[in-house]
Amino acid sequence: MKPAQQRFTALDLAHQQIDDLDSRLLRRRLQQTQSPCDTTLLVAGRALNAFCSNDYLGLANHPALIAAMAEGASRYGAGSGASHLISGHSIAHDLLETELARCQNHHIPQARALFFCTGYLANITAITALAGLGANAPQSNPGISIYSAKLNHASLIDGVKLAAAQTKAHVHLFDHADLGQLKNALAGDTAAHKLIVIDGVFSMDGDLAPVPELLALAHAFDALLIVDDAHGFGVLGEHGHGILEHFQMQSNRIVYIGTLGKAAGVSGAFVCAHETLLECLIQKGRPYIYSTATPPAIAHTLLTSLTLIEGEEGRKRRAHLRSLISIWQEELSFMRWHRTESTTPIQPIILGSNAAALAASRLLDQAGYWIPAIRPPTVPDGSARLRITFSANHSIDAVRALMRHLQEIETQVLVDKNAALL
Repeated sequence: MKPAQQRFTALDLAHQQIDDLDSRLLRRRLQQTQSPCDTTLLVAGRALNAFCSNDYLGLANHPALIAAMAEGASRYGAGSGASHLISGHSIAHDLLETELARCQNHHIPQARALFFCTGYLANITAITALAGLGANAPQSNPGISIYSAKLNHASLIDGVKLAAAQTKAHVHLFDHADLGQLKNALAGDTAAHKLIVIDGVFSMDGDLAPVPELLALAHAFDALLIVDDAHGFGVLGEHGHGILEHFQMQSNRIVYIGTLGKAAGVSGAFVCAHETLLECLIQKGRPYIYSTATPPAIAHTLLTSLTLIEGEEGRKRRAHLRSLISIWQEELSFMRWHRTESTTPIQPIILGSNAAALAASRLLDQAGYWIPAIRPPTVPDGSARLRITFSANHSIDAVRALMRHLQEIETQVLVDKNAALL
């Protein structure tokens, strides 16, 4: 008789996967907050100094947005009831999209904007729908190519993967810090339709993408440039309009994606592009077509957020952020840890091993700080880190106090492949 084969249930396989994550110090755990998003958060009954949110302008708990949310709910109700193309597209959505397009109309001729529930949804919709344009390319010059930066956000990576599966596009990865390889690949590419996909601000390193150089390549080799400016909108540019304003760029080859749950302080995202490209998203973007519209009260609240971002208060908050960043960059130094040269509110400290990052995060927790350890696959192997982020609500004294704690903690953490508390 043949020996009976061991059978594995889905639960067995799930247990194995979780045990594997535990063994590699990669398991993540939820922590429940008990207070509004701010620089001090109540977590499990403890008040912690938070340096980990993406609320860069400190608007998430702003009284004007709280009042606008209540007004929007009173005017439009709690939900939208359907997708945008059925009955869920409110006048509040339309007004918001008009204002978002206005923010980018100096940079994208004939701009139109489309509002989404999340940045993830916006990225997947834009990449899949725009890659699909290649299906209409002439048979004499077929093919679709997608060029994606190696350190792009997971939502861009997943959008590229889905687009490639749907369209059989060829995917090429490139290093955004060295565009020579990308230029050579584009020069030899005969595909009729090409997309270049990039983060405007890289979320784990805080550095800016070389968007002007990428746009020059897009023009030279007849490509569309998709820029996910999730961490730039609200922060970069004189009026907070993002990386296109920061670099003073203009082109109808740009597809701009902004997130509204970070510096804008609320939730959702938008895609802004030439009106013809936007119409293609409405007609062919399956995630947009088949998702229930965001509650109109959210869109109504975001109109107030845009007013704050563009106005005097927004300018003052961005100026304060720049002061915090300057102090951090000029005054903080380590013996072994690596601090990046970021000019954005994202200020990572690279420790290397998962154990070292977890140890540092635990010591910070004991000191009253909430700064989670960031580990693979969010960042490359061997580059686990503390992802420290600033808010305009942080004071200079609070930032200097964190710097002192970090320098003290560094001496307690051994940074090597077996890092642990000493």
